[in-house]
Amino acid sequence: MLDLLKQIFTWWNGATIGTRFHTWKHGEFVGQDDQGNRYFQTKSGKIDPALGIVRRWVLYKGDAEASRVPGGWYGWLHHKLDVPPANENYKAHEWELPHQANLTGTSGAYRPKGSILSNGHRPSASGDYEAWSPKD
Repeated sequence: MLDLLKQIFTWWNGATIGTRFHTWKHGEFVGQDDQGNRYFQTKSGKIDPALGIVRRWVLYKGDAEASRVPGGWYGWLHHKLDVPPANENYKAHEWELPHQANLTGTSGAYRPKGSILSNGHRPSASGDYEAWSPKD
């Protein structure tokens, strides 16, 4: 029952029932990336009258996090590429790193030196700072 409620009311745990229904009715499967995200476009490449272009979208496997879309699929989703990476021999460049989860808001988030939330101490002032104090 809890899974059904999540599918109805939350979009960040995967596709909602409305999105799944829209995808089933109007979508055409195009491909899947290494992380299990599935990519779709409007059936038969039909142009969406509201956009004036073919609508393209992704159904995330797991949490909906845009940084999980690989570069090739990003280009296809944003109409920079006409051919989806699944239909060509796309290989990631050597400088492309594997995905790392976005840890913002978690205990694993980056905390620079001097942050209230880090364990370190604030570095001393560099000398070019003068504190403002109100004059009477």
